[in-house]
Amino acid sequence: MVRGYEPDLERRRDLLQEIHIAIWRSLAQFGGRCSIRTWAYRVAHNTATSHTWRRRANGPQLVSLDELESASVPDRERVLDEQMAMERLLALIHRLKPLDRQLMLLYLEDLDAVSIGEIVGISSGNVATKLHRIRKILT
Repeated sequence: MVRGYEPDLERRRDLLQEIHIAIWRSLAQFGGRCSIRTWAYRVAHNTATSHTWRRRANGPQLVSLDELESASVPDRERVLDEQMAMERLLALIHRLKPLDRQLMLLYLEDLDAVSIGEIVGISSGNVATKLHRIRKILT
């Protein structure tokens, strides 16, 4: 998950530490309204999203799904090996706005729409719709 939010190795390590600290600090606030897994994902993704916003304040601009679709690489016929395809996918995910990035990373972690909705705080129907659109564009 950390790799999906931070491309730089050193900053990734810092982000992982930030996430561990955030989970530890908020452990006392866990009320049991959801599973511990869902709660930990929510804390982790919120921390990573905050990290992204702080880092991007003076850096490159994030793009919407429509802008990402129009900026896709035109050479789709070229067959890439699995590692290159994953790197390209992560590069595209890094360009998404935080909510879209969070949805896609949770989806790639094999969570269902209901769990993702609980973590992100939107309805599962909205999650499914957004994921369908993101997957279509990324494909």
